[in-house]
Amino acid sequence: MTATIANSIAVIGVTAVTTFILFQPRIVGSSAWRATVTPLASIIGSGFLILGPLLDRTYGAYAVLAMALLCAAAYAFGSAIRFNIRQLASETGIGRVAGRLDRLSSWALAFAYVVSVAYYVRLFGSFAVELTPVNDAEHARLVTTAVLAAIGLYGLIRGLRALEHVEQVAVGLKLGIIAGLIVGLAFYLVELNGGGTLPEPSLPTLDRHGILVGFGLLITVQGFETSRYLGAEYDAETRIRTMRNAQLIATAIYLVYIALSSAVFPGIASNVSETAIIDLTRVVAPILPVLLIVAALAAQLSAALADTNGGGGLFEEMSGARFRATAAYVLITGLAIVLVWVADIFEIISYASRAFAVYYALQAAVATMTALGARKRPGGLLRVGFFAFLTLLAGAIAAVGIPAE
Repeated sequence: MTATIANSIAVIGVTAVTTFILFQPRIVGSSAWRATVTPLASIIGSGFLILGPLLDRTYGAYAVLAMALLCAAAYAFGSAIRFNIRQLASETGIGRVAGRLDRLSSWALAFAYVVSVAYYVRLFGSFAVELTPVNDAEHARLVTTAVLAAIGLYGLIRGLRALEHVEQVAVGLKLGIIAGLIVGLAFYLVELNGGGTLPEPSLPTLDRHGILVGFGLLITVQGFETSRYLGAEYDAETRIRTMRNAQLIATAIYLVYIALSSAVFPGIASNVSETAIIDLTRVVAPILPVLLIVAALAAQLSAALADTNGGGGLFEEMSGARFRATAAYVLITGLAIVLVWVADIFEIISYASRAFAVYYALQAAVATMTALGARKRPGGLLRVGFFAFLTLLAGAIAAVGIPAE
């Protein structure tokens, strides 16, 4: 039995077992898992495939460090949003001025959700046509348009719970394939090392451009904030706990994947597309390109559903329940359709990163102002300083982050 066939068997086996476990009734029926799935779907869906080639091209041997810093930044911003969730649910609230900033951040996030949904489904379209005779940008946009229209109409007719169910199925399938991909990469790495053919890691020059690209990649670890707008279904403590769990699960997946992919595929060519990883994994296991197409479709669909869900809750909250979430689903997907026809994928990444950075800056500012009121408590001043730093960091990301073109 050749190594590639053995790798394929291992990939299929791990994928099947992981997927089977995630579809067990105890997990599927768990409200805590459902609350975890929405942020997790968005975090993982935004870039687990595209990140490997992008980080390796930009940072080479330092790709894992760059990924760790991205995840750490996301967790820090998540802590500010978790603080705000708890304060908003408390008797004291967040204060009048902080409340105004919170509403302003909601408008920034509303734009960000439209852009991110366009980004996710645009990636969906690209992967959908990857192995077909019509593998071009126009057909990818046509597929994207059809999927966005279907999401909007389905959400309008069936509502939040129906979208959550589809999202949960997509996430379970995606995580199963990711587990198979990681095992396949690990086996291939052992094979290369045993044969003495392990590639030398690339050592790019770390400069200002690399830092600014890192800022522009914020969207690839975005998605945790969707928990903030699921208050109609879950209490504050559940949203806080499951947001944290989603970020920790995503961090573990990202770090292992980037560590393996950067070791196996160092020095990726400068022309990186959103589907580059498909071709790269052919040498690992013949089955992986097909599985990754399925995973990519599930990832982008689940992420789009997660942000559509979050966006619906956001619009309903902003309008004081006068504008229902179901109607917002149609608005979000309609605007996303317009965007996918006027911008390319890396432009959309840049727009979304800036919009989310503005949102995070405003949320961190809200947390800073609220923490100031409790600065005399143990650790109060440290918390104020931390949130103030996050406000400045997110502002810098919004101002100078650049797309990874």
